[in-house]
Amino acid sequence: MTHVRRLSVLAVTAVLAGSLASVPASARPAAAPSTEPPPKSPVAVGSGGAVSSVDADASAAGIEVLKKGGNAVDAAVATAAALGVTEPYSAGVGGGGYFVYYNAKKHSVQTIDGRETAPLTADKNLFLENGKPIPFSEAVTSGLGVGTPGTPATWDTALHKWGSSSLGQVLAPATRIARDGFTVDETFRKQTADNADRFRDFPATAKLFLPGGQPPAVGTTLRNRDLAATYDELSKKGVDALYRGRLGEDITRTVEQPPVRPGATRKVRPGDLTAADLDAYETKVQAPTKTKYRGLDVYGMAPSSSGGTSVAEALNILENYDVAKLSEKQYLHRYIEASRIAFADRGRWVGDPSAEQVPTKELTSQRFADSRACLIKGDAVLKSPLAPGDPRHPKPCANGGKAAPTTYEGENTTHLTVADKWGNVVAYTLTIEQTGGSGITVPGRGFLLNNELTDFSFTPAAPGVPDPNLPGPAKRPRSSISPTVVLDHGKPVLAVGSPGGATIITTVLQTLLGHLDRGLPLVDAIAAPRASQRNAAQTELEPALYDSKLRKELEALGHSFKENPEIGAATGVQRLKDGRWLAAAEKVRRGGGSAMVVHPHGHANGS
Repeated sequence: MTHVRRLSVLAVTAVLAGSLASVPASARPAAAPSTEPPPKSPVAVGSGGAVSSVDADASAAGIEVLKKGGNAVDAAVATAAALGVTEPYSAGVGGGGYFVYYNAKKHSVQTIDGRETAPLTADKNLFLENGKPIPFSEAVTSGLGVGTPGTPATWDTALHKWGSSSLGQVLAPATRIARDGFTVDETFRKQTADNADRFRDFPATAKLFLPGGQPPAVGTTLRNRDLAATYDELSKKGVDALYRGRLGEDITRTVEQPPVRPGATRKVRPGDLTAADLDAYETKVQAPTKTKYRGLDVYGMAPSSSGGTSVAEALNILENYDVAKLSEKQYLHRYIEASRIAFADRGRWVGDPSAEQVPTKELTSQRFADSRACLIKGDAVLKSPLAPGDPRHPKPCANGGKAAPTTYEGENTTHLTVADKWGNVVAYTLTIEQTGGSGITVPGRGFLLNNELTDFSFTPAAPGVPDPNLPGPAKRPRSSISPTVVLDHGKPVLAVGSPGGATIITTVLQTLLGHLDRGLPLVDAIAAPRASQRNAAQTELEPALYDSKLRKELEALGHSFKENPEIGAATGVQRLKDGRWLAAAEKVRRGGGSAMVVHPHGHANGS
């Protein structure tokens, strides 16, 4: 069911009175009139630029910046900042992410690695006690799992390198939403309720997200004046307020001494994040991954994310087949097997390249993919965990070592996609890891801290198998985030991305295949029921596939499945042949997404 939020983005006057509170939307003071938004829609077509995100407030913030003459980078930061208000359990100042930018003038793609980093004191034993890993849930809800936030630095880097507006200008819509409030929908209430026990153990979190001690009701207005003040401080002082100022001091104090309510029985371990860690943090502006697929150039995020290499490898494997002409059974079979192989190789070879030897070029080569594609049989299924190949010395159908299972990765993240009237494009995925991150709100600051360090392997994934994703000083944990831009002779075709932990890779891959090979309109490729194989014994299927005859046909080949009620929540933009933009988002997942364009004109199917 789709629940439309009443936009406060375009409010004429911000409501300054009162701290964060939950009150009926109908009881808003008359001093804060707001403009009703267009209906929340999963697809929009028009000119002047486009924004697609999971949330109507956030998409409208990006559109507002585009209408004022900002470019795609400006609008992307504005949208991300608004998501920090309305999707605070997925993203925000306390997290990190990966930013992919297409420059229309240069016909080139660049990226920013804004991943969180481990403290300088961290080592491979970060999550071990007495030689054994601590319980995963205790690592999540702790100071120990908090990495140095990279999101503010990502915004700053993007704006300085490619933007046309100041940080204060692009934070203005989000600051207004935080002060004015947004209308709680079913997704927000459910995510709050699912975390309520955890949130209650942290007074600052409970005060913010459990007004009156309970999750806010659908239709009520939630305000976050603390976050508005934080955004104001960043607007005036820049991101040094966090990396070298009082905001940073508040963060490190919260990590080192988590403020737990008296009487709480939860074991909340402190972390060791210091001013030196914040001061040392840097984003990495780096080249994207690149591969050819069906004559198109597909660009993604290079390590520390495994998204770009894994999507590229799977596409390269599938280049061996005429995917467009395969039956639905054989298409899904080969897509599942290509995903299985890519995850086997990812687990063995991908980590933070500043600390590990990552053969990125070899992983994304057609030669390596061809050596792995020959493992796929039309009438049989590979067994997981599948052993990796060796991209440095590819041999047909050969494995390069012992098999290791895929480690767990939290699933709640958010993705936004933006294009502007000049043809620039941004695909940006940002996260705080689990739904609600660490559960720890920085007192008086209005945002949750991440638990991103739990993306590290606590111990090697399998005994005796090299694991490039163990913790280390200032190391970035491996991610699956996969913002992707597709070009045709240097001009944008589409951009897409998704949240969903390790399922991000399969969601982006399946969306690309659905649109580029299977001929689905982008919004339908996003909406199509998903399957996700991550080198596990069972492949996850959404209900529409799990309950279909296709499942039985695939089981007859040897596949094993389990049901996953919802996989990912993608967004994308597409450049139509006549120059207009099409923005696409989810029709149903996460309550439906919000696609908007600056000047709407044309049919939703892009005709």
